[in-house]
Amino acid sequence: MTPVPWTGMLAGLGRLFTAPGRGGAASHAVPPWLAAAGERRRLLLALVMGSAGLATAVLDSASGPGNTGPWALLQTALFALLFAWVAAGCVTAVMGYVSLRRGDRHAMTPEAVAAHPIAEDARTAIVMPICNEDIATVVAGLRATVESLSRAGSFDRFDVYMLSDTGDLALRDAELAAWRGLRDALAADGYDSSRIFYRWRQRRTKRKAGNVADFCRRWGRAYRYMVVLDADSVMSGEALLTLVRLMEAQPKAGIIQTAPRSCGHDSLHARLQQFSGRVTGPLFTAGLRYWQLGESHYWGHNAILRVEPFMKHCALAKLPGRGGLSGEILSHDFVEAALMRRAGYEVWLLPELDGSYEQAPPHLIDELTRDRRWCQGNLQNARLVAEPGFAGVHRAMFVTGAMSYVASPIWLAFVLLGVLPWLAGDGLQAATDGAGLPLAQLLLWGATLALLLLPRVLAVLLVFQRRQEAGYGGRQMLVVSALLEALMSALQAPVRMVAHSIFVLGALTGLKLNWKSPSRETTAVGWREAVGRFGVTGTIVAAATAWWLAGQPGEAWRVLPLALPLMLAVPLAVMTSRSEFGQAWRRRGWLLIPEETRAPAVLQAAWRYAGLRPISVPAPAHTGHGVVLAGGAAGWQRRALATIGLAVATGVAVLPQTVATGGLSHSDLAAIRIVMQASSPSAAPRVLRQLPLRRVSTTLPADGVRYPVQRSATRT
Repeated sequence: MTPVPWTGMLAGLGRLFTAPGRGGAASHAVPPWLAAAGERRRLLLALVMGSAGLATAVLDSASGPGNTGPWALLQTALFALLFAWVAAGCVTAVMGYVSLRRGDRHAMTPEAVAAHPIAEDARTAIVMPICNEDIATVVAGLRATVESLSRAGSFDRFDVYMLSDTGDLALRDAELAAWRGLRDALAADGYDSSRIFYRWRQRRTKRKAGNVADFCRRWGRAYRYMVVLDADSVMSGEALLTLVRLMEAQPKAGIIQTAPRSCGHDSLHARLQQFSGRVTGPLFTAGLRYWQLGESHYWGHNAILRVEPFMKHCALAKLPGRGGLSGEILSHDFVEAALMRRAGYEVWLLPELDGSYEQAPPHLIDELTRDRRWCQGNLQNARLVAEPGFAGVHRAMFVTGAMSYVASPIWLAFVLLGVLPWLAGDGLQAATDGAGLPLAQLLLWGATLALLLLPRVLAVLLVFQRRQEAGYGGRQMLVVSALLEALMSALQAPVRMVAHSIFVLGALTGLKLNWKSPSRETTAVGWREAVGRFGVTGTIVAAATAWWLAGQPGEAWRVLPLALPLMLAVPLAVMTSRSEFGQAWRRRGWLLIPEETRAPAVLQAAWRYAGLRPISVPAPAHTGHGVVLAGGAAGWQRRALATIGLAVATGVAVLPQTVATGGLSHSDLAAIRIVMQASSPSAAPRVLRQLPLRRVSTTLPADGVRYPVQRSATRT
């Protein structure tokens, strides 16, 4: 894997407009799906630009004819950009809903290869890069995956690698002991354990991307395919075999990415993310597939890659220069997808595939720690937007990936531009005597609320139409849970806005980034830690709000929806990190997901091997109106009142924010980022419930070997 130096932004722009063709992809016949993708992308662009243009026109009419100064024009430009960003997320979700309801003849689906044979020489490596992880959790999930694959058949065509970058000596000893314990346990249960290998990398460069590249250089030629897992990934045997069959049936497929489902942690924050990803996430991932088709995302894990073109075309050179946006590429997965497509291979997203799982960050601080890495990596990728040969959709991914974080400082700037005239005594909205102003405001409010809430409404509707509400506790509990998630998302949105703005500033100024693996445990956030992270911001906002309201008490509606969540960030972070609150909501039937009501066998095995109790939820009761939770004689009246109350509270929380910010309320609608992340619209989940763990072993064997002998994967 020899990296090719990047052309650079200026040189790339010159070649972009002078060099013909699309690079490597242009030398192959145009597949039928590509023409359909072009039409869909033009439709997406037209809808987004049309929505933003119409909303901007309404904003201009609401601002009054005299509001034409430079600050007002800048505010209008920022509003147009932000509204287009939110509209893109909403249109993507609508596209996903339509495609999931009607099907998509151009999309790759797992049903098409249910009986496709796997060639005898089609060997697959399952690689799991790890670095300073809780090895007991890693081994539990890996053991469940191997057993599921063995029961599904064809395990003789797979090899499994634990690829360690751990620097701590004690943790390396524990990893070696756990690997040996895993092999012994599998052998004792009658499974083939000879195909499970462990490798510790002595020269640790380029983090996870370098770890995978090192594996490819050493053993990649022995395999046709490679499935990349994260340390918290769990996959079923049927899912793995389906990925291999799809690769066998589609020889031009270079990467096939699954949409991992979030489940595992008990904390309230994680359960909110799990519910959001499970209900709303499928719309965003299906929407992305609808307009990307064979030029899709790669998220770096729970995906299968064709090894030969990956080794030949996907090596990553360093970004030239100095500062935070140079050096090793952090968000390597998006870049690898673009390189694979440039070489003429297709990259597909497979949202319908069951059996792919991961975990969510257990608390807000962990989520923001992960987001800081993603922010710097996505901003780095924006430097590659003009690289020759990249497909247009992958250039757009680089832009939208950066925009998912840059949207926060833009949002903040827009809010401040709306506040400054009030501080100067001018009053940007002072033209309240205009006859058309109230109607214009109502139009903006309604349009913004529609964009923000429509994906959630369609997601719940899709669950009803598929008759899957039993997995979420019944219809009433699903609606209540969706309203609760929307309310909590509105409360966390300003906190994310400020944090992401700081991350963007740090990345652009080159501040040092400490790389740390996300927590695999449900560890509650302490008050001291929360005060250290959010206390200064909350104090400043509280003081500024008090000063503001002292002079203009009638404007409380304008500032409190944004100020209160920032002032309450400390208790919010502490409370949502607690497992007891998440478990209490589960007992009430709130935020349930199908993996909790009826856990798949592979997850049950992973939890059991980690020494965890199975998740228990209230038993559903069947009624004539579907499946609901049992609840007493007047249960339905209480549920109806609670639903109405939550709907009102959600509207009260969301509506003023949209007015104060001119149309952008939820930075979590940067779900188009993963769009993570849907996985989650907010990003991004993991796999095992974390309670005190029973370790496989942390004692070195009697031979005292500190480092394992690297066993070659080459076969005769």
